[in-house]
Amino acid sequence: MMGRISTREDWMAERRKLLAAEKEFTKQRDALSERRRAMPWVKIETDYVFDAPTGPVKLADLFAGRSQLVVYHFMFAPNNEWGCKSCSFWADHFDGEIPHLNARDTSFVAISRAPLEKLQRQAKRLGWKFPWVSSGNTTFNYDFAVSFDDPSDPTNEYNYTKSKLPHPDLPGYSVFVRGQDGEIYHTYSTFARGIDLNNGTYNVLDMTPQGRNEGPQIMSWVKFHDEYPAA
Repeated sequence: MMGRISTREDWMAERRKLLAAEKEFTKQRDALSERRRAMPWVKIETDYVFDAPTGPVKLADLFAGRSQLVVYHFMFAPNNEWGCKSCSFWADHFDGEIPHLNARDTSFVAISRAPLEKLQRQAKRLGWKFPWVSSGNTTFNYDFAVSFDDPSDPTNEYNYTKSKLPHPDLPGYSVFVRGQDGEIYHTYSTFARGIDLNNGTYNVLDMTPQGRNEGPQIMSWVKFHDEYPAA
């Protein structure tokens, strides 16, 4: 590929214009984040029990003594042998984030419907250490609109829109908080392109001339990280 060739002076002039736009975008993003934090809370009424390596755990246990919990809804249906490669692309970033989240009173966990043994097998293969529990014996995935018995049903609601869906399980993030009253509340969920912000690799690629360099089938290039040929 070849881009436009310019002098350093012309480049600097364009960069300053772009910087002004970037600063405006940052202000808009900060304002949007403030609105996100101001969303109302919904009390969790269901007593979810998940399968974890240590045995059955409740949603409250996943907070690990902290006041906030971020959940990644990892696409891994019970009958699949391996979890979603795109979700695995996101998951490759998790372990480095967790110490920093913990330092800000926030715990993190990935949740999937597949049996715990399958989750553990994939984590071992890919070297992941982050908490990952199975919701297969609960309605958790259905309650948070990331699992569907019939993806072809046009009344399925994902990302706050009703439509037919490509898979029975889909990705997203959900955020929970423990209130001063000791109860657990749901504060936020995001799906589809809403999870882009949490993928560091994509954000780095967005700074390059080629960008993500994806065709119509986005993420068709993504593999488990142990499947890429040596560069």
